[in-house]
Amino acid sequence: MGALSSMAISCLHSLSHKESCFLSYKTSQISKPLFINSSLNKPRFSISFCLKQSDRNERQIQQESVIEEDNEEEEEDYWVVTAVRSRYNEIVIVDTAASRYLLLDSTKNVHSVINKGGQNWTGSYWDEFASLPPIIPNGPIAIYGLGGGTAARLILELWPSTQLEGYEIDGILIEKARYYLGLSELEKPTSKGGSLRVHVDDALFPSQDVSGRYAGIIVDLFADGKVLDQLQEVPIWLDLASRLMPNGRIMVNCAGIEEEKVAANGKPQLVFGDSVWMLNSTIKILSEAFPGQVSWKRTPDSEGLNFVALTGGLPDLSDWSSKVPVRLSETVKLWKLCENP
Repeated sequence: MGALSSMAISCLHSLSHKESCFLSYKTSQISKPLFINSSLNKPRFSISFCLKQSDRNERQIQQESVIEEDNEEEEEDYWVVTAVRSRYNEIVIVDTAASRYLLLDSTKNVHSVINKGGQNWTGSYWDEFASLPPIIPNGPIAIYGLGGGTAARLILELWPSTQLEGYEIDGILIEKARYYLGLSELEKPTSKGGSLRVHVDDALFPSQDVSGRYAGIIVDLFADGKVLDQLQEVPIWLDLASRLMPNGRIMVNCAGIEEEKVAANGKPQLVFGDSVWMLNSTIKILSEAFPGQVSWKRTPDSEGLNFVALTGGLPDLSDWSSKVPVRLSETVKLWKLCENP
């Protein structure tokens, strides 16, 4: 389950006998998914709700207003189309006129977005994952943290012969994503023979032997708004690397700068430019696991200020740029090798 953004939503009307709930949000805060880090001093919103048992195990949402005032900004409408608690998550799927969002756990962070009208570009870190196929061998790509399939959808649009294998530990999440987020459509073969195979399994400890299986692995594993704790250990990354074919690569959503890294011991750490990656603990542990073989980039503020990392050394950026869609051709040139100051 990946995470990127905190969504500004407040529940204004409770419908005790329906799954839908009218919501209001501030347009400028969630016109697209953004990673909101507390250190950026941006407004942060959440949905407050109560879980109740019913015959369908669906959530009945109680009224709770958590709007932060900004009278100059236009308000639009949101609806909760379904909400349920699973063993692993508090799952909420929210609808707007333009998009549908998957929110998970107590943070209410956005883990997937599906745009209506056939536009699969998100303007966020999911788009970065779609740049991976040209720099890896021919072979299947695993997505660890499939969520609602946002990255898979764009990859299959751009690279329709790709064989994707998506791992998601939460079977109820997959059930909801199939029904409400169109995940089932991605499981059908494309015109070029590509498709998504879904595994309801623990990506870090799969029930099957996957040694040497994948040309690439996309890692987008989050819980409670942060990268999984297990991914802060070198042995886990070495195990993931063992699942790659020769010359395979891992691309990772590493989130942003942790607040405690910005102000360690009460004093801000002034690290900028090519060394700013050192403020991200996930990239640091990757660099320890694969010395000299990790590259990084940071998405712009408008796209969420997420760090993404790539194993296998820095690709030929000009060649890579020429092989991706125009929308990605300039952004791939921003990758840099992790180098200690």
